Amino acid sequence: MLLALDVGNTNTVLGVFRGTELIANWRLTTARDQTVDEYGILTRNLFTLAGLDSRDISGVIISSVVPSLNATLEGMAERYFQGQALFVGPGIKSGMPILYDNPQEVGADRIVNSVAAFDKYGGPCVVVDFGTAINFDAVSSRGEYLGGALVPGIGISADALFSRAARLFRVEIRDPGKIIGSNTVHSLQAGLFYYGFTDLVDGIVERMKRVLGEDTKVIGTGGQAPLIAKASRYISQIDEFLTLEGLRIIWDRNQPMTRRAVEVKPAQAPRAGSAAAKPARKTRN
Repeated sequence: MLLALDVGNTNTVLGVFRGTELIANWRLTTARDQTVDEYGILTRNLFTLAGLDSRDISGVIISSVVPSLNATLEGMAERYFQGQALFVGPGIKSGMPILYDNPQEVGADRIVNSVAAFDKYGGPCVVVDFGTAINFDAVSSRGEYLGGALVPGIGISADALFSRAARLFRVEIRDPGKIIGSNTVHSLQAGLFYYGFTDLVDGIVERMKRVLGEDTKVIGTGGQAPLIAKASRYISQIDEFLTLEGLRIIWDRNQPMTRRAVEVKPAQAPRAGSAAAKPARKTRN
C-alpha cells in the first residue's frame, strides 16, 4: 500500500492507496510544531481506526508547501513506516514538462494537481484549487504545465477584512440566495464569500479559456470547490481527491521498471512411447 500526504499551509490530507484504489483518507490541521513521534503516533492511530495495518505500507510520497515540516515528515516515514519518503520537488519524474520561467518556483501541489488533471481529464485544462490561496493552473493539450494565477483564499481574505473592520463579524460561508443582502450577514455572504469569489474565479477562468481554447476543461478541488462550483459557469468537474491521485501517479512514474514474473506450469512427464519421450534426432548444420 502507498501512503500519500498533501501538506498545505492550513490542512494536511492523507490518503492510503491499494493499487490505484483510494481506500482511506483523512483531513487534518497542519501542525508545524508537532514532533516526529506525534505525527507517527497520530498516523498509526488513524490506521487503526480504519482497520489498516501500517506494516503494509510499502511507500510514502509527500507533497509539501511547508518546508519547515519536511524533516519531521521524513523522520516519521523512516521511524514509523520503515522507508524513505519521496518528496515532490526538483528532479522528480512528473512526466509533465514545466514551462515556467523557473520550474523550482512552482509549488509541489500545483504540479501534482496538474499531473492528475491531465491524466484523468486530458487537456487543455485548468485546475482551480481552493485552499489557503486559490491556485489556477493551466495545462496545454500536449500535457505541458504552462503556469497560472494565484489569489488569496476565502479564509485569509475574511481574516484580513474582520481584523480591519471593527463592526464586522464572522459569518458562515454559504450562498445567501440573493446578491443584494438585506442585512450584514447576507451582505457579507454575497460579496465576500459567495458571488464575489464565484465571479473572481469565473473571470480568471474565462480569460484563460481565451488563451487555451473554448474546449478547455475546468476542474475544481479543495475545501470550497463544491460551494463555488454550484454558481460557477465554468467549473464542470469537482474532484475532491485530485491531489492524492496525482501523488499516486507520480509515485508510480518514479518506480524502477521491473519485469513481471511469468508463471510456468510444471511440465508433465511424457508417457512412454510418445514423441516427447523419444530422443531428438540430430540434424546437420
